[in-house]
Amino acid sequence: MARQNEKLFNQRLREWLGVAAYSAHVAQFPTEEAESPTLDEPWRELHWGEKQKNLKYVQEYKPEKDDIRYLRILLYGPVGAGKSSFINSVSNVLRGRMTIPALASAMTSDKSFTKKYETHKFIKGRGSSKTFYPLVFNDIMGLEDGTNRGVHADDIKLALRGHVKEDYKFNPVAPLTQDDPGYNPTISADDKVHVLVCVMSANTPQMKSSVLEKMKSIREAASDLGIPQMAMMTRIDEACGETERDLRNVYKSKYLRKKMKDFSSAVGIPMNCIFPVKNYSEEIDMNDDVDALILSALRKMVDFGDDFIERI
Repeated sequence: MARQNEKLFNQRLREWLGVAAYSAHVAQFPTEEAESPTLDEPWRELHWGEKQKNLKYVQEYKPEKDDIRYLRILLYGPVGAGKSSFINSVSNVLRGRMTIPALASAMTSDKSFTKKYETHKFIKGRGSSKTFYPLVFNDIMGLEDGTNRGVHADDIKLALRGHVKEDYKFNPVAPLTQDDPGYNPTISADDKVHVLVCVMSANTPQMKSSVLEKMKSIREAASDLGIPQMAMMTRIDEACGETERDLRNVYKSKYLRKKMKDFSSAVGIPMNCIFPVKNYSEEIDMNDDVDALILSALRKMVDFGDDFIERI
């Protein structure tokens, strides 16, 4: 109501004074400018023009140990955070075109779309020369609010050690046991997780306390095993108008920086291990700026995972 009254007053004042006199009057009493949603300078440097350099780094990576064929990255996080979409986005970047190796849902739901433990490999080459990159992602059921919902935290802890077999169907009510056919009793260094990555959405309100507790429990188990941990913040374009307008504003956005700091405080993952990314969603063609953010996170996963592999 106050804003409407102010607008009506200004309109009548303009009519009474005339346009020129009204403009001179306004100039004497400038209104206070709204605070800018972006910083003058980015708080983290990202070399946007180094896509090919970072892509080559990831494409040419190979674990040094003979008994490890794949650097294994496990993604976990709340339902709808974009875990499967990130796997698809990584596949897009590595192959240079749109791909869909992981089924993902475009619908908003409090139920996880992923139900099984799946390993996603990325094809290199074609035809008879077709091989796979020595980098795999494991996708799991999402963490849901409350008990007996979503993936059980104990199942993720077993997956960290390599005890969960491919295609094991998660049971929210009861975690995997040694008597279950989905339990892998004979693990190798290749079965173990080498990097644990938490995926959260920048476009969601504060996470439920029960989900945070599950995440902390998983983090503690990974810490006990010495597994390096990272986090990715997805949907940055949906959460911030400035980033939606220009993705290169990501490290200038005050909102996204605060969101990352709040998440860091809540979960305990340091800021320099949290990476904002935009998954491919509406696009039908590749985008260098989207790729740059994905490769920035992916390169750190390779570095952290390789350090861990050298120690085991």
